Amino acid sequence: MTAQSLGYLTQEQVDQFRRDGYLRLPTFLSSVETEALLTRSKQLIEQFSIEDHPLTKFTTGDDNHIGDDYFLTSGDKIRYFLEEDAVDKNGKLNREKQRAVNKIGHALHELDPVFRAVTIENPSMRAVVRDLQFHHDPVALQSMVICKQPEIGGEVPEHNDSTFLYTSPPSALGFWIALEKCTPENGALSFLPGSHLSAPITKRFVRLPSGGTGFEQLIPPERAPTAPEGTYVLEPCEPGDMVLIHGSVLHKSERNTSARTRFAYTFHMIETPPHAAYDAKNWLQPTPAMPFPHVLDVPNATTVPVGAGA
Repeated sequence: MTAQSLGYLTQEQVDQFRRDGYLRLPTFLSSVETEALLTRSKQLIEQFSIEDHPLTKFTTGDDNHIGDDYFLTSGDKIRYFLEEDAVDKNGKLNREKQRAVNKIGHALHELDPVFRAVTIENPSMRAVVRDLQFHHDPVALQSMVICKQPEIGGEVPEHNDSTFLYTSPPSALGFWIALEKCTPENGALSFLPGSHLSAPITKRFVRLPSGGTGFEQLIPPERAPTAPEGTYVLEPCEPGDMVLIHGSVLHKSERNTSARTRFAYTFHMIETPPHAAYDAKNWLQPTPAMPFPHVLDVPNATTVPVGAGA
């Protein structure tokens, strides 16, 4: 694809994404679009009932990742997950619900018109997908608003997204949109540039036959390559900025130690058969009534493989 045929990105941006494994697009959404998403996010939290909620907490560590039915059946619904520190030892909220929600997910892009409009009905989003040539015929899944609550918004340790949305071969691509200013104090994202080129997917997050979720090793620890070296780069964002995240690039965010929330909207895309397979082991599953929606009206004729093993 030549620079003249690009619809949204510049060739320099495409090259940067392929080199670094991530790319920030300033003001991808207008201030009006961004404010609409933020307002709608707060409306959803205001409207949800805590009285009949199972108080499912969202955790990110390998040893205690959530896997109850409320989580596992959320792929075609809009559900609410709480910060670990918002629930006391007796299972009761220790603060108002508006300051307790960790994230809202996972079918906002399908079920809510405001989020659908900027996701699968957005011509600029489709143009970015075409310009990247990352997928032939991508589908969208796992849309979330991440609230990162003041003072308790938890740390998200180093990870890559293809671990949690695994295809064979790996094909996950994240789209992360800041709805509020993201700073070092409230948990802006950090990336290890170029780590997608040398860090294969060594494990995957799966549904366990016995129930719940866990991790399945793809490469035995003793055979796993040495972790990529380098320095993490903090990526502060203004409201409306979008960050593209290669499924293999290592990234993380620190705990929110500020007095401000850090709302962000994120969703993912994966490749479809015959180019990649998404199997029944994955925690998030499509349903007959809500299959994963295709993003492009006409698939990309060619792609440019990027990443370890490409």
